[in-house]
Amino acid sequence: MPPTLASLAHHSALRLTVRAGQDKLDVPVRWAHVSELTDPVPYMEGGELLLTTALTLDAENPQAMTRYVRRLVDAGVVGLGFAVGVNYDDLPAALLDAAESEGLPLLEVPRRTPFLAITKAVSAAIAADQYRAVTAGFAAQRELTRQALSDGPEGLLTALAAQLDGWAALYDASGAVVAAAPEWAARRAARLTADVEKLRDRPPPASVVVGGPDHDDRVELHSLGTGRRPRSALAVGTAGALGTAERYALHSAVALLTLTTERSRSLHAAEQRIGTAVLRMLLAGEPEHARTVAGDLYGSLLDAPFRLLLAEGPATNDTLPELLESAAARAGESILVVPDGDRLVVLAADGGAATAACADREPGPDDDPLTAIGVSAPAGPITVPTAYKQAEQALSVARRRGRPLVEHDQLAAGSVLPLLADDAVRAFADGLLRPLHDHDATGRGDLVASLRAWLSHHGQWDAAAADLGVHRHTLRYRMRRVEEILTRSLDDPDVRMELWLALKATPPDDHPR
Repeated sequence: MPPTLASLAHHSALRLTVRAGQDKLDVPVRWAHVSELTDPVPYMEGGELLLTTALTLDAENPQAMTRYVRRLVDAGVVGLGFAVGVNYDDLPAALLDAAESEGLPLLEVPRRTPFLAITKAVSAAIAADQYRAVTAGFAAQRELTRQALSDGPEGLLTALAAQLDGWAALYDASGAVVAAAPEWAARRAARLTADVEKLRDRPPPASVVVGGPDHDDRVELHSLGTGRRPRSALAVGTAGALGTAERYALHSAVALLTLTTERSRSLHAAEQRIGTAVLRMLLAGEPEHARTVAGDLYGSLLDAPFRLLLAEGPATNDTLPELLESAAARAGESILVVPDGDRLVVLAADGGAATAACADREPGPDDDPLTAIGVSAPAGPITVPTAYKQAEQALSVARRRGRPLVEHDQLAAGSVLPLLADDAVRAFADGLLRPLHDHDATGRGDLVASLRAWLSHHGQWDAAAADLGVHRHTLRYRMRRVEEILTRSLDDPDVRMELWLALKATPPDDHPR
């Protein structure tokens, strides 16, 4: 520990006597500084033991000494050493009273003790403390390295928590806690997810201190990684600020975890290259070759039903891959993620954590335009080409509807009519039916309603006329007018289909004017 006023007072070679402030001797001394100025405060940084002979001080003036001592206390000076037998044979009563009144420790320095001896004692104690800290830091680094090599990040966190007499936690790229030591710290660390997410927006290396009067601990967050965005983060919680030795241990842990992260990044890149080859073989209809290349890395994924996800949008560059890979890792699932230009192709276990995370994903503020995802039906290695087409169809519908995710199952089980909400379909319908709406606007008949009724009754004149409340001859006349105005024959099934879809795309109360 650094030197204190108490350790200096008990230093037998210095022969110092405590004359005031006996209850404040445990304060650390950052340095010993000699000054004969009447106002040395501009040259103080705080934490010093100030030494003086009172050469220029009016040490017997109570008002002057009160101002002098008060300024020293306000500047953070931790003690005053006064040499007797130089300019004053004894401690002036005015200085002693001011020191006692302001609570400033006052040490009497005998004439035979030079100030140089005091400064050398402080310097030696500080150097010894720094040496102990460095030695302890090297020992901590060796222990942390040993734990990292033998037990991985979990062992490193356990050793770090012991070194700091606190707790430590590791977060993945999504901000989720992946390991903590001791185990109870996982709950505390989980409450810091929002702070970790803010840290991810800053280029590494980055750190921040959280916690305060409303918390039981002081927490430091450190980003890990050397890329544009951190791959993970480390949190450490302690009862107070870290000392020099503890700081060495923390920096060693950050370095070791960063090395692990960068190694993981290289492995991830290699895995992604293998995943790209596997996907290309599956899409080319070569499932057996794909299985051979997949090996143990993706073999388990291909052995069970999976879904093919196709995504487009800003989130495919960073946040979406991290979200899916983190969810799969926490669940112990295999996942294949392959960037493909401005798209992202993913093979994920059907009903697994990654597909669930994708469905539950909340679009972020950077998703502009919206990141859309299309999901295929459950597939196997043989049906990957079909699954890709299904995901493309679902992605197209998600784009048109402005939805973040659409599953192909929803399209197959639903109706084709919602697809008519597309703007191009509406424009086609308005253009096709506008001549009929223009005719009806003159009050010369109700051709649109008559056409709707006739088509809905499959061309049955009596049923459609009864529905309209007109004679069947009147309805026949109206249908001939429809053919004349549109220059199309209602005997053509393609014409009837187009008219019916146009009518469904423009509800009865949605007549253009």
